[in-house]
Amino acid sequence: MTPAPHCPSAEAIALLEPFERLPLSRIHRVHSAEQARLAAQTLQQASAWGFDTESKPTFHRDQTSDGPHTVQLATRDAAWVFQLHDPDCRAVVADLLAWPDAVKAGFGLRDDRLRIRHKLGVEPANVLELNTVFRQRGHRREVGLKTAIALLFQQRFLKSKKTATTNWAAPQLSESQLLYAANDAYGAVRVYHALQAKG
Repeated sequence: MTPAPHCPSAEAIALLEPFERLPLSRIHRVHSAEQARLAAQTLQQASAWGFDTESKPTFHRDQTSDGPHTVQLATRDAAWVFQLHDPDCRAVVADLLAWPDAVKAGFGLRDDRLRIRHKLGVEPANVLELNTVFRQRGHRREVGLKTAIALLFQQRFLKSKKTATTNWAAPQLSESQLLYAANDAYGAVRVYHALQAKG
């Protein structure tokens, strides 16, 4: 029986060199239909996108989220953070997610897909849950983005818990929010391509 592949501990990951994140200059905040259409033209030239969403957090049991409030899509070169306030922008995002010709790769996407179905009325097409790929390769424990980056690149993916719980429904996102959201999607597409290269 083949032993399960080794997953590095949190302590081991903390000692690794930082993963080079996308800078703000390659992150696009999209909040209008025209911006969304321009983003779609670029995205549709790629065969795979990193995919993630963010929702305003809920802090009480009786609260329900009306998220997602952002949808992030990334290629190897750039990322787009779509804010979903504008109905015409939402419609373009819905079309992108339903477009079958690009793989949409990410981690822990079950909840994201449910929320998208509810909010945008579409079923995201050609979605790849990257944790499933690691399971198929023998990993018994769940592999998230941080562990995947450590395994494939021997680097440490930085994530701010403080930023994760900020208001993603705000009309104007902060620089730290844009970096957090975009790099979750960017990290996912980098993992996807690294797994493809390994066969």
